[in-house]
Amino acid sequence: MQQHLELARKIAYEAGDLTLRYFYDPDHVPVERKADESPVTLADREAETLLRRRIEEQFPNDAILGEEFPVREGTSGFRWLLDPIDGTKSFIHGVPLYSTLIGLERDGVSIGGVIAVPALSELVWAGRGLGAWHEAKRFGNPVPAHVSRCQTISEALFLTSEVLTFDHSDRQDAYKRLEGRVRLTRTWGDAYGYFLVATGRAEIMVDPLLSDWDAGPLLVILEEAGGQFTDWKGNATVFGKEGVGTNGVLHNNVLQILNRE
Repeated sequence: MQQHLELARKIAYEAGDLTLRYFYDPDHVPVERKADESPVTLADREAETLLRRRIEEQFPNDAILGEEFPVREGTSGFRWLLDPIDGTKSFIHGVPLYSTLIGLERDGVSIGGVIAVPALSELVWAGRGLGAWHEAKRFGNPVPAHVSRCQTISEALFLTSEVLTFDHSDRQDAYKRLEGRVRLTRTWGDAYGYFLVATGRAEIMVDPLLSDWDAGPLLVILEEAGGQFTDWKGNATVFGKEGVGTNGVLHNNVLQILNRE
């Protein structure tokens, strides 16, 4: 696992640097639409191609599940979950809160993950039993990542990716209930929201709709940082198609508010 995590950190930085070349030259980034109307850019595809190539060079028998290209089957028991640019809408609008995501599984169990935020020069990573670590240029060396110690929901910062996704999933009442209970609500979302929870700068991040590659690194990172990540039913999984990340102390309370009929 250590070798896998070392590669994950290394290639997250490498792919992030590739995306920055396009991020700082937005007039030269053509945007296409997928079948579901979500945007994709050349930067997405080139970054995932780079990630896949690096993984295949070092671990040729590992499986890969990525957002932009077909599944690659493997025989080693390890599987990589890749999202080269999580927050493509932010990326194409020049907002620096997009991320490169790498999740790691072994025999179907989440064992590690990386969230890199290239435009902010920050990265958080974790391995099962190894803790969570925050790397930023201003720190120099990695420092432990810890969730906040906030004990009351009325003092919490609640983040989400896009309010309309609650409408699209017929959960607008859940959003309004939670917004009405917290101190502050912002849409510093996508994986960056979970990044902020893992590093103690927010307490709650909720997505009513979430793809597998979006969630890949979140479970291990939040748990190793002292928090929780589950689906809306409280199951600790990255395959629930939805996500609730918290500092742990507030988790059950958040679930109760979200699921109250």
